[in-house]
Amino acid sequence: MLEKKIDEYISLLPDKNCLWFNHEWWSAKKFGELAQECTDVLRASGFSEGQRLAVLMPNSPMTLALMYATWNLGGVFCPLNEKTGEISLLKTLKLLKPFAVILSESVKRELETALKNSGWVCSRFYTTKFNGIENFKGVTAPVDDFDKTLAVIFSTSGTTGDPKAVPLTHENILDNINACLEHVPDLNPENSLLNVLPNFHAFGFTICCVLPFVLRASQVLIENFMPPSNTLRAFEEAKPDVLLLVPTMFSFITSMLERQGKKLTGIKLLIAGGDRYNTKIDDRVTAAFGVPVIEGYGVTECSPVLAVNPKPSVRKLGTVGPALPRFELQLRDESGKILTDKNEGVLWTKGPSVTSGYYHAPEINHERFQDGWFNTGDYVQIDEDGYIKILDRVTDIIIVGGFNVYPQEVEAVLSEHPAVNTAVVVGMPNDMSGEVPKAFIIPEKGVEVSERELVNFCKERLSHYKVPRAVEFVESLPLSSTGKILRRVLRQKEREKING
Repeated sequence: MLEKKIDEYISLLPDKNCLWFNHEWWSAKKFGELAQECTDVLRASGFSEGQRLAVLMPNSPMTLALMYATWNLGGVFCPLNEKTGEISLLKTLKLLKPFAVILSESVKRELETALKNSGWVCSRFYTTKFNGIENFKGVTAPVDDFDKTLAVIFSTSGTTGDPKAVPLTHENILDNINACLEHVPDLNPENSLLNVLPNFHAFGFTICCVLPFVLRASQVLIENFMPPSNTLRAFEEAKPDVLLLVPTMFSFITSMLERQGKKLTGIKLLIAGGDRYNTKIDDRVTAAFGVPVIEGYGVTECSPVLAVNPKPSVRKLGTVGPALPRFELQLRDESGKILTDKNEGVLWTKGPSVTSGYYHAPEINHERFQDGWFNTGDYVQIDEDGYIKILDRVTDIIIVGGFNVYPQEVEAVLSEHPAVNTAVVVGMPNDMSGEVPKAFIIPEKGVEVSERELVNFCKERLSHYKVPRAVEFVESLPLSSTGKILRRVLRQKEREKING
């Protein structure tokens, strides 16, 4: 059992530059002063041990200071996407019951009014103004489920459309960070890590935001990745040497560097996570950034990193590496039966990084947790060296006439075609076979290809039931705030077309 809380690590930062933001380096002393001001304001406003603080704010020193202040007072930090729609946000707040909702200056006044009309206390904390924060009066009702071990609650969309919340303790997060540092030997206090992934997302929060504090390394804090040109300028000005990105970000930056005839220098480590890394562009990424990518894998419920290739010299391209220390793994079938004679199946895991269960969701907990084991929902293959290959989300599997089709296999074949830039395959309803695959294709610029040509290309390389029955050419694909392709949106659109 770890005895420290995360704020104890932050309070002991050496007085050196700890973060860069908006063309300026902040010393630990300067950050500490802002964190203390936030602590004083929250205390004066009635915030106390066990309370939850909801924060709708982009990446900024103010976000980090509020995080520290919340923990310093024994509370629970609840980072939310400031672009969340009103209906979804109100459902999430009803679940979390926060002391107050902290809004950045970019949150629309209409949303603030809707929150207040629903009974939530709101206060504006600015990401560009770091002094003179005003006190406010929060909800000081008794905490009905006090848990002093909790550090953060992440909110995600559930499969039913209702919010799903993942509570993580200080021990969960610190164990995950320590496991990462044990597993990836090239991380050290002299590094400067890029923090551009949204801090309301577990990957961006634990690895980009909190890990640098624990490691005593600095971080380059960027409010948003888009537009990529601003992110590239921050690279060149602040010079982070460890870049943590989702695969779509690698594609954006690589293409931009190629157009400009540039290459980045001084990069020591590239880590990809959050979605499938396109191995087709690996040579281009290596040339643009100067070092190869090491791919990892995680889920929010695991705080979030579960596996990663330890370093470029031992990476296995197309895998997410072996599991981190202290994670136990099991392969099971879709009914939950443990598989002992196969090297692929649904991945279940347990360990000190894994949450004990969803927040106030006994029915979902019964489905996903069993005797301390957590069902990741991912169908994987594990080789003789323990390296994990993600075959698919179980919920993304397409069942064609009783045969399982894994979209990533079909996408990998389509991506081999020189006219295909990006391929995403989803299942669409079919009266005869239950489902059939459909491919959404972003073509390479200046290269023409027909639907028939791509279907024939797949027929030559795949079993007949795996071949897409339809191909749609698109200019873009629906993405989450972290750059992950939203397959469920594509599936929903197909169902809406069929249903009229």
